[in-house]
Amino acid sequence: MIERPFYLKQLSNALKRSPVTALLGPRQCGKTTLARMFAEGRATIYFDLQSQPDLRRLQNPESMLGSQQG
Repeated sequence: MIERPFYLKQLSNALKRSPVTALLGPRQCGKTTLARMFAEGRATIYFDLQSQPDLRRLQNPESMLGSQQG
């Protein structure tokens, strides 16, 4: 796997500003891989916006995210 220290640092900085951060980009550019690299060893919550169950859970984001820790 290719190391991505620059992007991991940017992601870390974004999460210091806001506990909820989105990774946006075109298909197959490495968003999920970067998220999983970052999440190793951390308590994280992952939502796949192409997953119908995840989309249903996020219909009311305040109730879904408000109960989460971390």
